[in-house]
Amino acid sequence: MTAETKTGLTTVYQVKGMTCGHCEGAVSSEISEIAGVSSVTAVAATGQVTVVSEAPLDEAAVRAAVDEAGYELVGQA
Repeated sequence: MTAETKTGLTTVYQVKGMTCGHCEGAVSSEISEIAGVSSVTAVAATGQVTVVSEAPLDEAAVRAAVDEAGYELVGQA
């Protein structure tokens, strides 16, 4: 899901393997390093990661960040 707001573009991704707060932090930290990302909210209970960015993100970059954190990007939620 992608939605445009005044603060940027919000995209929700589905990530497999997150089980706790540490997981949320690891995924959020890696994705927040992508250029143009202004905020990241990961929720282990649902596996959803909400990303606010200035422009649409390259899914390959998001996938690489999630892989680096040790989890699997399923795709956009």
